[in-house]
Amino acid sequence: MFGSCAMKLLLLFLPCLFLFQMPTRAQDPILDSCYGSENYTSGSQFEKNLVNLLLPSLVSSGSRNGFFNTSAGDNPDMVYGLVQCRGDISMDDCQNCLYNSSIQIVQRCSNTKDAFICYDNCVLRYSNLNFFSLYKASPVGYLWNDTSASNTDVLDKVELLTSLINTASSKASRFATGTINTDLTGKSTVYGLVQCTLDLTELGCSSCLQQMINLIPSCCSGKIGAHIFSASCNVRYETYPFFDLKSLPPLPPPPPIEADPPSKDGSGDGKGKRISAGTFVAIVVSIAIAVLLLSVLRWCWRSRKKEETINDGNDITNVESLQFNFSIVIAATNNFSDDNKIGQGGFGCVYKGILSNGQEIAVKRLSRSSRQGAEEFKNEAVLVAKLQHRNLVRLLGFCLEGEEKILIYEFVPNKSLDYLLFDPDGSECLDWPTRYKIIVGIARGLLYLHEDSQLRIIHRDLKASNILLDGNMDPKISDFGMARIFCVDQNQANTNRVVGTFGYMSPEYVMRGQFSVKSDVYSFGVLLLEIITGKKNNSFYRAESAEYLLSFAWRNWKEGKALELLDPILREFYSRDEVMRCIHIGLLCVQDNVARRPTMETVVLMLSSYSVTLEVPQPPAFLGYRKMEPKKPTREIEEQSTESDRSTSRSLAGSINDVTITELDPR
Repeated sequence: MFGSCAMKLLLLFLPCLFLFQMPTRAQDPILDSCYGSENYTSGSQFEKNLVNLLLPSLVSSGSRNGFFNTSAGDNPDMVYGLVQCRGDISMDDCQNCLYNSSIQIVQRCSNTKDAFICYDNCVLRYSNLNFFSLYKASPVGYLWNDTSASNTDVLDKVELLTSLINTASSKASRFATGTINTDLTGKSTVYGLVQCTLDLTELGCSSCLQQMINLIPSCCSGKIGAHIFSASCNVRYETYPFFDLKSLPPLPPPPPIEADPPSKDGSGDGKGKRISAGTFVAIVVSIAIAVLLLSVLRWCWRSRKKEETINDGNDITNVESLQFNFSIVIAATNNFSDDNKIGQGGFGCVYKGILSNGQEIAVKRLSRSSRQGAEEFKNEAVLVAKLQHRNLVRLLGFCLEGEEKILIYEFVPNKSLDYLLFDPDGSECLDWPTRYKIIVGIARGLLYLHEDSQLRIIHRDLKASNILLDGNMDPKISDFGMARIFCVDQNQANTNRVVGTFGYMSPEYVMRGQFSVKSDVYSFGVLLLEIITGKKNNSFYRAESAEYLLSFAWRNWKEGKALELLDPILREFYSRDEVMRCIHIGLLCVQDNVARRPTMETVVLMLSSYSVTLEVPQPPAFLGYRKMEPKKPTREIEEQSTESDRSTSRSLAGSINDVTITELDPR
């Protein structure tokens, strides 16, 4: 089946084909190639751009995103680079692999202007020529399992990998895994994995993977496992699970049971006995009773759920594993001592606590007079308990005792982003790599809420004070008291109770009560521009010109002076390309036209890949304001303040908990 075609393909690649045995040391790559026709001299500007700029940037950003490509320097010494980790490995494993790759590629390919290095977990490539979006299917390397296999087995494995091509090439991750049973009993399973670098187009990824698969009959037909790889793509199959099984697609539903065909005499099925009329009637009656019973049970369940929703949210007490005894909370916080208080907002106070086992916690005690009642408490507790992501704050438990409603979170030592960002002394520790890491982390956390969690969740109050920073300065989105759950196929909702923080709320939400994932995208855009400038979104306000952050950013962008937005603290040490790209993305997120704002999936991709072309941004919403004076009431707008809310924007009323009836006049 593969004879002549495969042999021609093998001969085509033979001059550049590398054969390898399994590496004997963990730090050895499975393939490295120093194939550049040009060399650089030691101490040259090209070497400085490569070693001092490009490789550190690739390792840093690639470790956060799993993929990153960029360039460093100016022509003729510009160097392009790309890194990518395997789609199922942890960020720690990714970082270790990329760090090791950056060291090994310099040692193994010293003075070469074009090189790449492959490990099982990652690939790193650089060149003096722009290779982004161009797949490189040679040189090729392969590894194999020494155990022999039959030709039939090989056909099964090729079939599995071929079926994965369409899946991987059409997915944004360019990564796919799968299994196939190679015998009728289903006891013999083959595991397959395919992956392309994220800069490739769908066609480029498909073509690269197909070339790798076409080599299997020639290189590995007698082996039960093999790994064929190049700088742009790789395929692998084994008879044991070599990847994280969580990456496998969900199992399909079982096929419907088909009735046996009737026999030639028309008396029923040809294999079983004919069903009598009495038996048929009994079956129909049984099904009817079962359907009726299920309908009654469903009605009872819905009624109970409705009662539980109305019943002050106390159904959460059934989650025994999350419930803390009030006495434990009292002991941990020294009876809510003022010395332990670390924040205060409209919903109550936040205290630092220490459990008996030494674990530090953050205790959010809702004030009895706060607007957040049982429903909001239930909303936040149930939501956050189900969410598991490195960029979301982790809920450890809750306490319901009389009128006390308390949430217990992991303790985050570096407080909230606004404490550092808007403090001249604190902002000095927020260098550009740290700010970029925070931007990417927030984007990934929002993407999880919008697309990757079990439910589609709209946060509705994304702002600097709701971004907590852990010991590694990794961001964690917090405060889900105003979050709303959407159905998977739901895109928009309306409300008559507009809550949030003025300056971060999208115009369609403020004016018409419409909110969607694009409302969070707008808030993210405002927050991104704040991180770049180090200024609050209302810090640019001047009575005579009524200029806010968005109009200030837009004006500088249109005048070609976007870099003047950058926080002066960063002026000497920053990546110009990253800053300009972030400003561009921020302006795309705050566009007045909701449909033109990108999704968070697109934002994450734009932050992690320079091969993604960015659209030209349109004017942002609320470019300017007229002085707002109370007019005819149109909508209730509530300014909510949460823990550590030092960055609350200009209030619509005198108090953080007041309700203002105001008519907003957009531009």
